[in-house]
Amino acid sequence: MKRTWNPKKKKRMRMHGFLQRMKTITGQVVIKRRRAKNRKKLAVAKHW
Repeated sequence: MKRTWNPKKKKRMRMHGFLQRMKTITGQVVIKRRRAKNRKKLAVAKHW
């Protein structure tokens, strides 16, 4: 049986990346909330 977590950098960026977040209103709310909390990482970065 195939496992559920098969990490792919491209897929991760396309779903949870900064530009993807900024495309939608709700995504912008997520970024706004993370800025308010002073999160070091606002969204998934390319190099991790």
